[in-house]
Amino acid sequence: MVAYVLKRLALMIPTLLGAAVLIFLALRVIPGDIVEVKLRGDGAAISEEVLQKERQRLGLDRPLIEQFGEWMGGLLRLDLGKSMWTERPVSEEIGSRLNLSLHVAVLAMIVGLVIAIPVGSLAALYPNSGLDYAIRIGTMSGLAIPSFWMGMLIILALLHWANWLPTPTFVPIWQDPVACLTLLIWPALAVGFRFSAVVARMLRSTMVEVLREDYIRTARAKGTTERRVVTRHAMPNAMLPTVTVVGIEFAFLIGGLIITEQVFNLNGLGKLFIEATSHNDFVLLQGMVMVIATVMVLTNLVVDLLYSVLNPRIRYS
Repeated sequence: MVAYVLKRLALMIPTLLGAAVLIFLALRVIPGDIVEVKLRGDGAAISEEVLQKERQRLGLDRPLIEQFGEWMGGLLRLDLGKSMWTERPVSEEIGSRLNLSLHVAVLAMIVGLVIAIPVGSLAALYPNSGLDYAIRIGTMSGLAIPSFWMGMLIILALLHWANWLPTPTFVPIWQDPVACLTLLIWPALAVGFRFSAVVARMLRSTMVEVLREDYIRTARAKGTTERRVVTRHAMPNAMLPTVTVVGIEFAFLIGGLIITEQVFNLNGLGKLFIEATSHNDFVLLQGMVMVIATVMVLTNLVVDLLYSVLNPRIRYS
């Protein structure tokens, strides 16, 4: 197992290198000049000479290969560079927002799993029944309704029924759990509703297939209780593809809550993405993409390791 983990960690290097090359080149193809936005964005009459000096100061006049080499050298030192707009370290810019986004993603995952696992299991245990059809309609609604629209409905409901809105001040859950949950439970519910729909549908499909397997019939023929058949035999195997979906969805939530964060006025990574894009801040965008790519590959590794926990027959060497 240790050798497998080390091998997977080594394979992360070419994956992240490829992501670094792609994002670097893609951002240079996109039209826009941060110097123009920074100095002439408010309509100021700035001469071309001043603009050229600012480009030289930021290193934008150098060949792309030199800019890429400098950036990659910083990545090897775990240095993401400095934001071209705020001139603060990119790690600080991301770190100040990542905490909030992680809180929302983890809470949304918890909410989604709390809903999806019992709902998906019930739909599989009673296929083609009235309960199954009701659950399938509910999960289809979760897939069809965008998270930001659900967030707007939640805000309107809070205003209409309680004349109340959560405070926009973020406090980490380990400092003040009540204040943190009061603020983040609503976006977590909005995002977790769709999350639960995806997971529940996957769990239902895999559970229905697993319950038809020969070893399930054998367990029932031996007199094993239905509860034990489901929890000990069917559920671990049905959870294997479900865990994959959970991992993908969780990794997506880290940087994919752009509109939802705007709806709830949360100062997370989504809002930082919008700010960096509007300012053409290449360095900040590169750093955020690399952080999200790292979260993706680490999440995939954790999912693979969970396979061996759910199914002891799976061993990595």
